[in-house]
Amino acid sequence: MKTGAILLVGGMGTRLLPLTLKTPKPMLQVAGVPFTEHQIRKAADAGVSEIVLATSYKAELFEPYFGNGEKFGIKIKYAVEKTALGTGGGIRNAAAALDKCDQVVVFNGDVLSGHDLSAQLDFHRKNNAEITLYLTKVLDARAFGCVELAANNQVKTFLEKMENPVSNLINAGCYIFNRQVIEKIPANQVVSVERQTFPELLAAGISVFGYLDNSYWLDIGTPAALVKASADLITGQIKSSATPKHSGDYLISPTASVASNSSINNGSVIESEVYIESNCQISGSIIGSGAKIGSNCRITDSIIAPNTQIEAGMVVIGNYLGF
Repeated sequence: MKTGAILLVGGMGTRLLPLTLKTPKPMLQVAGVPFTEHQIRKAADAGVSEIVLATSYKAELFEPYFGNGEKFGIKIKYAVEKTALGTGGGIRNAAAALDKCDQVVVFNGDVLSGHDLSAQLDFHRKNNAEITLYLTKVLDARAFGCVELAANNQVKTFLEKMENPVSNLINAGCYIFNRQVIEKIPANQVVSVERQTFPELLAAGISVFGYLDNSYWLDIGTPAALVKASADLITGQIKSSATPKHSGDYLISPTASVASNSSINNGSVIESEVYIESNCQISGSIIGSGAKIGSNCRITDSIIAPNTQIEAGMVVIGNYLGF
């Protein structure tokens, strides 16, 4: 069976401001590469043949980097929304660009997960499901769409964010649709897959299953979460074939210059042409290309924007400077 994919990367990323003023959320650097690259590699590793990037905000920045997908081992196409169509509308719009396929994997553009996509695809086929939702268990489901499962893993109800969730199983942002089911989403309309599509399809008797996987899962929608995702990838808390090869618990570009008595650790990423002077401590942070860090600085759990100068002796904790 042939599998295509859609990656929803059209959002503005308002929770990530000011990081997203010039760069769309999916193109922000996470563990040394744009975040989207981790998801594209995940699809390719699971045998997906092509992926359509559903873009809107700063759509022009994606294709120059990802091209036709040849270097990522997957065919990449682009579907640009002139006006944002929501998650459901974006899926319907992007599906028109797919080659003929049997099922379509849909990724939310802001989720880093360690879940087994190949196993989710197998589960989908074995259950003759029309839609399979990847679910994960959380302590507090109020901030997420929650799902009630029947004994056979079939979805009983799909409820968007609510104050008293009926379950602690949440929609974890990776769906498998049989290709023809996508045609049931109205074309050229603003549609929310979470608020409209899933509840309506359940009511219409479409077979929707839940695939539960409790491995690593993180919504990277805030600056603090983005920093954590990057550090977790570098330290090996979660694996991605897109993470550049590195030794130890840090990633330093070969073109960066770091004083020998400065300490880099806890999943920090030092990008190209960075200059770090003596006696600095960089922990769990991302230092953007071309940044200059003066001597005796301490930077923890922070992001320093490209080409930003940090004066000697500064202490930066949980901050995002230069954007």
